[in-house]
Order: sequence, then structure tokens, then C-alpha cells
Amino acid sequence: MSEQSLAEKVVARMYDNDPFSIWLGIERANVSPGSCVLRMTVRREMLNGFSIAHGGISYSLADSCLAFASNSYGIQAVSVETCISHTKPVKEGDVLTATSEEKSLSNRIGIYHITVTDQRNEIVALFKGTVYRTGKLWFPEEQAPL
Repeated sequence: MSEQSLAEKVVARMYDNDPFSIWLGIERANVSPGSCVLRMTVRREMLNGFSIAHGGISYSLADSCLAFASNSYGIQAVSVETCISHTKPVKEGDVLTATSEEKSLSNRIGIYHITVTDQRNEIVALFKGTVYRTGKLWFPEEQAPL
């Protein structure tokens, strides 16, 4: 299996078993080894008392982007630390795009920066995530041992 096919297969399995990402309405725009671009539209039920998107919405989109990017090599990875800075308010109807950038990768640790932009390509949030790579393969019957 090619690295690209493996990345797509891992993310498809993760997404299909992720009811929260599905509820958010996340669309997978691009997936490749170590990289991911996700998109979603902010709905009314995602707003807070200020009539702007709850901070957890952009956080959740970025967190899903982190998960998909860091697992796309076919090795199961889990987050150990994340943080976000919200830079602009997000409103109902805004289309958010989360784009990952792999900053560091070793056998056990990966560090990713996720930029969340709106439909005007304005940055609305900056997210950093660190993952622990467990060494466990997503598809051991199809992947060569590490």
C-alpha cells in the first residue's frame, strides 16, 4: 500500500468512527502523510451567548485536524498537549478551514501547528498540538512491521 493510500485509509477509518467530527460537519479537503486540511460551516447551534461561535468549535476542528495529520502515517497517535489562541470572532455561516503543518516528528513525539482560517482567508485561530506516537499500527495485517 502506498503512503498516500495508507493516509487516506487511516483517516477514513478514524472519521467514520468519529461521531463528533461528523456532527460538526467536517469535510476532508486534503489528506496526505503528515498533513491534513479540513473544512466546516458554523451552524446556529454552535454559537454561544455572544452570538459568536463557541471557542470549542474552532478548537474541535483543529483537534480533528491534528488527529488526522498525526495518525496519517499509519501509526496510532494520541494528543498529550494542545493549546489554542482565538484571533477573531467566528459567526454563524462562516466556513472554517483548518490546515496542519508538521513541525517535528520522531518515533514517539510529533508536534503540529494548525491554522484555522475563515472564508475570507483570515486567521481566526492558531492551535499547537503535541502527540505521542504509540508504535501501534492502524492496519497491522497490511503494514510492514516497524
